[in-house]
Amino acid sequence: MHASTSRASSQRPSSLRLTLAGSIVVLALLVAAPMVIYPVFLMKLMCYALFAASFNLIIGYVGLLSFGHAAFLGAGAYLCAYAARAWGLDPLICLVIGIAVAAALGAIIGFLAIQRKGIEFSMITLALAQVVEFIAQQAPFTGGEDGIHGVPRGHLFGFIDLNNSVAIYAFILILFAFGMAALWRTVNSPFGHVLQAIRDHEDRAVSIGYGVRRYKLTAFVISAALGGLAGGMQALIFQLATLDDVSFHLSGAVILMALLGGVGTFFGPFIGAAIVVALESVLATSEFPAPIITGAVFILCVLVFRRGIAGEIALRLADRKARRHDLDNGAAAGRPQEIKAVDG
Repeated sequence: MHASTSRASSQRPSSLRLTLAGSIVVLALLVAAPMVIYPVFLMKLMCYALFAASFNLIIGYVGLLSFGHAAFLGAGAYLCAYAARAWGLDPLICLVIGIAVAAALGAIIGFLAIQRKGIEFSMITLALAQVVEFIAQQAPFTGGEDGIHGVPRGHLFGFIDLNNSVAIYAFILILFAFGMAALWRTVNSPFGHVLQAIRDHEDRAVSIGYGVRRYKLTAFVISAALGGLAGGMQALIFQLATLDDVSFHLSGAVILMALLGGVGTFFGPFIGAAIVVALESVLATSEFPAPIITGAVFILCVLVFRRGIAGEIALRLADRKARRHDLDNGAAAGRPQEIKAVDG
């Protein structure tokens, strides 16, 4: 018992160091990447990576599978686009409006869905997301099937022109880093530890005295808000918001991203989003049906990486550290016996 506790406590700081080092490497690559990779591709990657990470918060750390997560990205995209085009507000204020509406929508959907568990929860999220998609089709301010086009990027703080490619890329990178940092802080806080306890054994968490539904709802709202941030970022990048942003196809795509990268890992959503966005970009001009290739890659990754790419890497690193720890303990335990044998 003592050995396993000490092993877990010794692995915790090292995992935090690896996460910090990995985050610095990813940010450095994203800063340098526009010199060799199309910046719009990278900005799209950051949007979908943040969206997948927000979904990973509820499925990976709470155990809630949502079939309608695109509703939150779409809400953020539509409201941010409308505020920018109709009201001409500062881009940051437009993003805040999109985040607030997505969070409010998350509170409503989450409150209704968490009354049930398992597949019933998933089907409720799917049904309510379809309602959101219907509203997006019928509401006068959304533009119906045409969506909202010609969204102005505007001037950040009144003087930073986001039509400049360097400025918009830097802005999106900062927002992406902020969103990922918020997720990391949430998961590694006492609140995040309670979420993981609920995921592992909900009945035990209830018996201890935690308000499980309140924790689930809070996590769902945080996830929805960050999904709304991803939607607002996308609306500013592509200067439009369409029905694709609230479609079931996108809800399925974010599940695919999370599973490919590794559910319950910090870097998994980024890896999964990179694979999906890269495949979509490469196959966009191909005559071969893209869903077939995407499905084949998904099947291959599931067969080879049962826990996702990042999940398998993390597991192998943990096993290697555990074996090294056991060898060190065995060597340390053997030294006194050797000394006694020599004295005898």
